[in-house]
Amino acid sequence: MMALTRHIIDRGDGAEVELFLARVSTANAGAMLFVHGNQGGLLLGGREAVDDGSLLLLSSKLNITVAAVSQPGFGSSDGPADFCGPATQRAIVAALDFIRTQPGVDPGRIVLYGNSRGAVASAMVAAQFPDLRAIILVAGVYDLREVYQVSSRGLQRAIQREAGLSNEAFLDRSALYHAHRIQTETLILHGKYDDRAPVDQAERFAAALSATGLPVALNIFECGHRIPREQRMPVFRNFLQRIFAPAATYH
Repeated sequence: MMALTRHIIDRGDGAEVELFLARVSTANAGAMLFVHGNQGGLLLGGREAVDDGSLLLLSSKLNITVAAVSQPGFGSSDGPADFCGPATQRAIVAALDFIRTQPGVDPGRIVLYGNSRGAVASAMVAAQFPDLRAIILVAGVYDLREVYQVSSRGLQRAIQREAGLSNEAFLDRSALYHAHRIQTETLILHGKYDDRAPVDQAERFAAALSATGLPVALNIFECGHRIPREQRMPVFRNFLQRIFAPAATYH
């Protein structure tokens, strides 16, 4: 049995966070939280994963609970957007806290999966949330100041409007400088010709995580910012099947 539900939860500061949940009835199953990207200005939030069928598909294929959260300013989550900053990170943490208390979810087998700006925020959350089983980061930025300096005018304006340009603002959104606090196995997927998030961002972040002794897998694809489904899915599927494989039982 599988159920798809929508929830409005508290971010911890009185603001509302929208969350969609595809739940399986299996006891002690794992769970995964998806954090969306920019969405081309559509502001669908977590509903994007509902509308394209991926929420239910992943839940049924992996026999896990899969959720999608709407970042502040997206979907029905309270805004304003803060470009992957503290409010977005609190929304993700609130969603993780909600998921780990759901019936049938094993709190020790939760994966956080962020795409594009969702990867920026998810990497920061991983530095604050040590109990994750794994994190998956796709087309992310891990040193925002560096990327800001070479970004398009449109992206620069978005960062300035939502986050500001202070040292603190950049540090709060740059997981490269918090890598030593991350304690979670990590899968990083990135396009070699990404014009929004240069590939050296992924390479440097993977190296920083590896230096701490964490298991890190970096996969670079012959593509731009959007990694074609046929390229990423085999890597994605193999990783998740291993992460969510049933624990061996000995008699």
